[in-house]
Amino acid sequence: MTEIVFIVEDNPDGGYTARALTESIFTQADDIETLREMIRDAVHCHFPNEQNRPRRILLK
Repeated sequence: MTEIVFIVEDNPDGGYTARALTESIFTQADDIETLREMIRDAVHCHFPNEQNRPRRILLK
């Protein structure tokens, strides 16, 4: 897999949520910068083997 796409949405309770389109990955954060960090961490946890990990993370 070369890339993974996340849909980013405003959370009605405040902050943001992100969900991957092709994998079961979901995360949330209070601000966009923290959300980016949480997404990277979630992708690393979901793909522990670096060879299988997507090289690019796209946010939409």
